[in-house]
Amino acid sequence: MTQDPSAFTMAIGTIAPALAIGMIGAAALFGIARNPESAEKIQIAMIVAIAFAEAISIYALVIALILKFV
Repeated sequence: MTQDPSAFTMAIGTIAPALAIGMIGAAALFGIARNPESAEKIQIAMIVAIAFAEAISIYALVIALILKFV
């Protein structure tokens, strides 16, 4: 049975961003719980940080598609 490098790339390439997004969300919730007045600023920073973390998994998807079809 052959190993599929694209599946391995997606598996590894999505683990770290998923953990990072969870840590970002947890830190934002703790920050909002400590200082509810700054919830809007924390939420904006959280969304930007999640977008950067999600970009890593999109790069892994592009590489997986290249491995699959080239």
